[in-house]
Order: sequence, then structure tokens, then C-alpha cells
Amino acid sequence: MRDRVALPIEDYALIGNTFTAGLVGRNGSIDWLPLPRFDSPACFAALVGEKENGRWLIAPAGAARSIERRYRPDTLILETLFRTDSGEVLLIDFMPVPPPGGSVELVRLIKGVRGSVAMTFELIIRFDYGSVVPWVTRHDHGINAIGGPDAVQIRTPLELKGRDNTTVAEFTVHAGDTVPCSLHWHASHTALPRSTRDPVELSAETESSWRRWAGQEIESGWREPVARSLVVLKALTFSPTGGIVAAPTTSLPEALGGVRNWDYRYCWLRDATFTLYALLITGYRREAKAWREWLLRAIAGDPSQLQIMYGLAGERRLWEYDVPWLTGYGGSRPVRIGNAAHTQRQIDVYGEVMDAFHSARMHGIEADSATWPVQRKLMEFLEDGEWQRPDSGIWEVRGPERRYTHSAVMAWVAADRAIKTVERWGAEGPVERWRALRDSIHAEVCRHGYDPERNTFVQYFGGKEVDAALLLMPQVGFVAPDDPRVAGTVAAIQRELLVDGLVLRYRSSRHIDGLPEGEGAFLACSFWLADNLALLGRHDEATELFERLLSLRNDVGLLSEQYDPVRKRMLGNFPQAFSHVGLINTAHNLSQRRGPAKRRADRGAGQ
Repeated sequence: MRDRVALPIEDYALIGNTFTAGLVGRNGSIDWLPLPRFDSPACFAALVGEKENGRWLIAPAGAARSIERRYRPDTLILETLFRTDSGEVLLIDFMPVPPPGGSVELVRLIKGVRGSVAMTFELIIRFDYGSVVPWVTRHDHGINAIGGPDAVQIRTPLELKGRDNTTVAEFTVHAGDTVPCSLHWHASHTALPRSTRDPVELSAETESSWRRWAGQEIESGWREPVARSLVVLKALTFSPTGGIVAAPTTSLPEALGGVRNWDYRYCWLRDATFTLYALLITGYRREAKAWREWLLRAIAGDPSQLQIMYGLAGERRLWEYDVPWLTGYGGSRPVRIGNAAHTQRQIDVYGEVMDAFHSARMHGIEADSATWPVQRKLMEFLEDGEWQRPDSGIWEVRGPERRYTHSAVMAWVAADRAIKTVERWGAEGPVERWRALRDSIHAEVCRHGYDPERNTFVQYFGGKEVDAALLLMPQVGFVAPDDPRVAGTVAAIQRELLVDGLVLRYRSSRHIDGLPEGEGAFLACSFWLADNLALLGRHDEATELFERLLSLRNDVGLLSEQYDPVRKRMLGNFPQAFSHVGLINTAHNLSQRRGPAKRRADRGAGQ
């Protein structure tokens, strides 16, 4: 019988170095770690399989009376305190940013706090998503493991033993002791790291680096959750390129035991404007500029080839395949690598791209000479009939293509922002033609995407269902926040998509997306509802919903993609950038008279 070890999603915490990231369970086990990049094969994949697929456990040998976790303030250094009958021990996990040309490193410090605690060390290295058992050899300070293109070196003073393709150790930590352990990845064809920095000194250096970065003043009544969310966004940034991954994991399910399991280790264009706002309103212009530059590089080329997502450096071939040897998180199969949605047509991304560049200009981030020519080419393609084509919509449904209302609204945004660029910055372009296009799109949405009997916009032209993307209509300026149709749409969404006060993306069904029914409430959409309530002047309701969403964070302040309001559990990939971006923006919407939602809405025509 194989040993399934995955914990509830909320029992994990993130560590990372802006190149890759791992998940550490509250039991002291690292169950997920791709090396050397976010999108690389994992060497610890127990999260979506069994422990035989790779993990690194350091924990008391006996039962712990209690376990407490925290991040050091404004850092990604995780501290887990185990209390046992015989004493207390603190496990410190972090990943320092590698120096130029250095290896990717993960450090674990075991510190005795009180008494004496017998400890267990179990290391199972399995390259290529848990499938490759490496060749292990000893060295003076630990072990080397090699398999195909990958190699890791483990350094520790502990006496390590091999047992059934597993590396183990048993030891006791006394008060005042500090036992260091570190993992270094390197390509197997390169030399082993010759030396290593002192792990305790690395802890202090890494803490100082994070605190310098996170020291920006935050103008919000909710500084702690906003600061934690910003650290998450920084951790999910691939620093060599500025691309921000949606999440560091793959195939954490949207419904336990189901098939809605996707690889989120890529960069989505739908996140562009929201992420840009979150960075700019909190003062992180360098990161915002890097994200904008990543965006421009990624989309450069023929506009007909614009994708909804790209790889960390703008890679376009994100082919999806299943990994049959992994049993899935909680039996949720298949486990997918890559994402087939990258081939979908989604008209909304044209609006997201145009709005992101417009937002950058509004905040004083100068565009280079290539930006406007690229935007003009996007507009030429969009107005040449592309905006009228059916697509898969923002939620990437794998069912039939439709004329999604949100997609048409974002085509309107593209035209609107092109017009604003000509009007406000003197760019050259056929502004009268774009004004006519904007008016045509607006009229078509109001004619075919609105149900006058129920006073609500609808998910797709001619349909009756609503979806949460409609909440963005006043935020992008398509309709004014005080338009009666906004209040009607908000009421319809509250009536038809709320579960225990949280918002579903849409009512999933084979009719809509071709997959079995069932998924959790989408947390970003719940933040959007709070934004709309604030725009409607219902500030107390908006604040109450926001506080409810903050209460869903786990003990170290992290949010997943979705939440199961029935089982009271997190669902989906974790931690999710889109959820934390929503938290940042809504906190500012509620703290400032002109937060991101109001500013974005003011840029539209408000017809």
C-alpha cells in the first residue's frame, strides 16, 4: 500500500527565490519543488502523488502537542514551531536568491528552543515529477544525487543513511542547538558547487533583503494582508524576465476528486492590468515596469498569433499532457503538465493588453518606441472582424465557442484605450474609425448581451445565465457605476452565483464548458463583488465581504484560487496570484476615495 501524504491545501506554506518555489506542509514536509524554474519538472511531487514521488520531511519523531507557523514579518522565511512533551524545536525554511552564476538553493535550519526533541529526517529525491530514482553517492558533508539532466547536493552535519531508495537520519536537538541542512540544484553536466555560504548567515541576509524590498509605505487600512500579498506576488515573479506566474503549482483541483486540474505555472494576459495596478498603487514601479516589458516581448509578432498565456520568458508552446504515474491530489486526476488553453481564442486579451499599456502610461511608465506600433497592429487585427468572432471566454471553457459578453466588452476597452492614447498622448492613429468601432461594439453588447426583462447583463449573447466577469463592466468604464444595469447585474449575480456569500465564476455544467459540474467559489470574483458594492456606495457591505475574504486566508496569510464553502477548504492552485492581486486592489478601493476600481472606471466612456 503506497503512502499518500498530501495535507489540506491550506496546511501548506510557500517558500521561493523568484526563480522557483516550493510548498512546505505544517508537518515539516516539502511536498512540491520544481527545479530550477517554476515550470521545471518537480523533484518533490508528493503533493500530487504519494511520498514515493518525492518529499523532504523534517519533524519530531513523536507526536507534536501543537504546531505554530509564521513568516518572519515582510519576508518569505517560514518558521514552524513544534511543541512536544520533551521540548520545542523551530524549523526554519527559506530559499535565498542565487548570486549570478550560483546554484538554486533551499535551506532548512533546525533550532532547539527548549528541552530535547528526537527528530526524524526523511529525504526522497525523485526527478521528473516523481518518476526518476537518482543515483546517490556520499560526500564529506552529505550526499549527491544525479538523474538525467538534474543533480542535487545535500549538505548537513547529520549522519545520513540509505534505506529503500530513501535517505534518512534520526537525531536529537537540544535547546541552543542549530542543525543546518541545505539542498543545491545544478545541471548534471556541470561541476558540483565547490563551496557554500553559511546557512545561518544566509538566513540573516535573506531576511534583510526581503525587508528592504517590502519596506514600501502602504496606504491601506489593511497593511498586513496587503504586505503579505505583495510578498507573494514578488515570490511568483520570475526575476530574469519579469513574468509573473499565476501559481507555483499544477493540478490542485477545483473540485476534490474531479478532473478540473490545470497547470498554472505560466503567465496569463488576463492578469495584466490588475497586476499592474496592484504593483503601481503600492509603489513597486520597478516590478510594474518589468511586467509591462515582459508583456511587450511576449506578444510581439503577428497579432493573429496572440495567445492568452505564455511561458516565463514568453514561450508559446505550452503543450498539455497527463502524468499517469501520479495519483493526483486527493485522487484528483489527471495530473496535467502544460496547458492546452494556450491555443484558445479569447478576444478579451486584446483589451487587457491595450489597457495594461494605457495604465502604465497613466502612471508615468514611459513606453518604448515599439509599444505603440505593436498596439496599432493589434487594433488593426481586432477591428478587421476579430472582435465579432465566437471565443472561449475569460474562463477558458473547454466547451463550444460563444459570443461572450465579457470578450466583447474588452474589445470595446481595446478601442477605448487606443482612442485615449491618441487624445492624451498625441499618438498617431485612425481615431475616428476607432470611435465608430467603439460605438458599434457598445451598441451590440447592449443589444445582445443584456436581458431587459431581468435588468442584467448575461454571460453570452442570447443567453440567460450570468457570470462573474460581468462585475468588471463598470470597473473598465463600459457602463457608469450608477447605471441601473450595474445594480441589476450585481443583484442577479448575488441571486444566482453566491454560495455562502462567495461568488462562483459561473454555474459550471457540460452545457457551458463540456466538463462535469462542480467547482469552488472563485476568490478573485468575490473581491470584484466587493469592488462593485463599493462603487455602488454600499461601503459597509463591501467591507464586510472583504473581511470575510481575509478570514479565508490560511494561518500564514495565503489564498488559493478557489474555496469550498461547504467543506470549508481551499481548492485550486496555491497560492494564487490573481486572488492576492484582488486582495491588494480591493483593500485600496475600500481605503481610498479613488482606488483602482474607480480610477479604471473613470478612464472609460461610461456610456
